[in-house]
Amino acid sequence: MDNQELQELVRRLSLENFQRPFLHQAYFNARLRSTGGRYLLQSHNIEINPKAYELYGLEEIQGIVLHELCHYHLHIEGKGYQHRDKDFRELLRKVDAPRFCAVLHVPKATVKKQRRRYTYTCVNCHQLYIRKIKMNVEKYCCSKCLGKLKLVE
Repeated sequence: MDNQELQELVRRLSLENFQRPFLHQAYFNARLRSTGGRYLLQSHNIEINPKAYELYGLEEIQGIVLHELCHYHLHIEGKGYQHRDKDFRELLRKVDAPRFCAVLHVPKATVKKQRRRYTYTCVNCHQLYIRKIKMNVEKYCCSKCLGKLKLVE
């Protein structure tokens, strides 16, 4: 799908679902990373992430376009166009547009590294100690009975 086909899709969905024309530009923007699309308030254009089309196909793009068209038409009419506004949520339900798009990538911050955990036990009272960092068992002792610690494999 290219920008011209996207423009026609947006115009068609606008007329079918909102009974109003879309008079501005719709195009793909490969710089979008975490969002499926965005409505630009000053130019009234709509940008769509091409990765959403590559990963999920036409149905996902139609959902994103409907979502962005909700922003567009409400903003043009002077009504509440933000996600938190009642007008926006009602229009989303009316045209059956998704509130969020599918996940396009996994942010690096959410990927946790699998850290090794060290488990120590007291030889006398069997108290467990779980540590992120390895410790010297000759230097430390059990806090309950002062017994020797041993690393559990």
